[in-house]
Amino acid sequence: MELNDFVENFAAQLENEEGVTITPETNFRDLAEWDSLVALSIIAMVDEKYNTKLTGDEIRASHTISDLYEKLKSKVA
Repeated sequence: MELNDFVENFAAQLENEEGVTITPETNFRDLAEWDSLVALSIIAMVDEKYNTKLTGDEIRASHTISDLYEKLKSKVA
């Protein structure tokens, strides 16, 4: 599991505005597209692609995409 792949999978869940670059350091809560439905999409994507679960509490405790990746990585390792 690679960070860049996770960032790409995360970005695919967004209806990203043109010109907005998504990086590991992106504070996903600051994205215009971020809402509870996108959070559910992220949970579903993690379940499907990484065969593990991220909880709503884990998402709420995270700020950057890298934060989420580290939580996921600790579960998969």
